[in-house]
Amino acid sequence: EAGDVADAAIARSEAQAIELWRLRENVAEAQKHEGLAIKHDVSVPVSRIAEFIARADAALGQAFPGVRIVCFGHIGDGNLHYNQSQTAAVANDAFLAATPRVNRIVHDLVHELGGSISAEHGLGQLKREEVLRYKGAVEMDLMRAVKRAIDPAGLMNPGKVL
Repeated sequence: EAGDVADAAIARSEAQAIELWRLRENVAEAQKHEGLAIKHDVSVPVSRIAEFIARADAALGQAFPGVRIVCFGHIGDGNLHYNQSQTAAVANDAFLAATPRVNRIVHDLVHELGGSISAEHGLGQLKREEVLRYKGAVEMDLMRAVKRAIDPAGLMNPGKVL
């Protein structure tokens, strides 16, 4: 009603809702059949989602002509799965070698827009070093303090996240 959404699919029945959820739940599986993927679980303020998608698509398209973007997720709360699928023209090694550059483009933009490089699935091993670029010393100290409070003996995933 406010004109914030230009296009949408809205279920008008329980059957349609089930079908929409089935499509959503199978995106990751479908992407596996396409080949390798560079995956991002990011969040940006809801008001900046359209800007993020447009700018990230443009930046990656310029840096990697022909890149295929698969963007889906929990857009209502600003959490996006923003993935890049391998194209048939790019060898596995070359595609994987581009990961750090792709991550930098995506993560720098997320940070600029006031978002987080880790949303629904947290940091984990893949983002352990990357988070240091985007979080200050105070934030990192707070995360370590929370980890120590929950796991004082350091038994849960030692060295995996912080």
